[in-house]
Amino acid sequence: MNNRIHEAFDRKKKGLLNVYFTAGYPTLDATVPVLQALSAAGADLIEIGMPFSDPLADGPVIQQSSTAALANGMNMRVLFHQLQGIRESVPDTPILLMGYLNPVMQFGVENFCREAAAVGVDGVILPDLPLDDYVAEYQEIFRRHNLRPVFLITPQTAPARIRRIDELTDSFLYLVSGPGTTGGANTQAEGVQDAYFQRIEDMQLRNPRLIGFGIGDKASFQHACQYAEGAIIGSAFIRALEGAADAPAAATRFVQSVLA
Repeated sequence: MNNRIHEAFDRKKKGLLNVYFTAGYPTLDATVPVLQALSAAGADLIEIGMPFSDPLADGPVIQQSSTAALANGMNMRVLFHQLQGIRESVPDTPILLMGYLNPVMQFGVENFCREAAAVGVDGVILPDLPLDDYVAEYQEIFRRHNLRPVFLITPQTAPARIRRIDELTDSFLYLVSGPGTTGGANTQAEGVQDAYFQRIEDMQLRNPRLIGFGIGDKASFQHACQYAEGAIIGSAFIRALEGAADAPAAATRFVQSVLA
């Protein structure tokens, strides 16, 4: 079946940019225009955050955007409605939904996967989904709807678990750059961080890798790309959208500033 994530990594072997933004931010109707602008400007993959009231892995910038999006009226049903027909204007760029397990379970995992697949979503990132629960309860549902799960690897993840994640993955591996939440200054010395990236690279895993958390500009993006196929930017982009009079134009400028 069609796998836009594989195709993205086939098209571009190095330097892939994955941009995260929160659905319904900075305004309720900004979701699709921002998505279209990111794709047109050259983002290789796009993560749409599903706002949640208790986002455990997210730093203050993304938490604030989630709070604003919820106040704007964003919810799962609104998001799926907004994404209807998105593949007419964004035919090739992989789209992933990122969020937390609780709202997905409230919506119904089967319903969620069906709706996501119907609008052309390619993958799902649920940082609090336990690996064993995924295998036991949800793997077949995801497969049935051609949705690729993405799992996070941290500096503390044991090698055996990393290999299991790699076996269960048919998309990419999300390497968390260090401890803490998204958008914070990385608390690890760069040498320690690089040793972790190198250790993962030396494992010769079968899936490509994208590095996230603490990547915010051209320099940090390029540094991360030395150790992986690409990197993920979230909080820095949310900050670029905050207060922007023209959110799509801000998205275009941001991507150009990273890739120029």
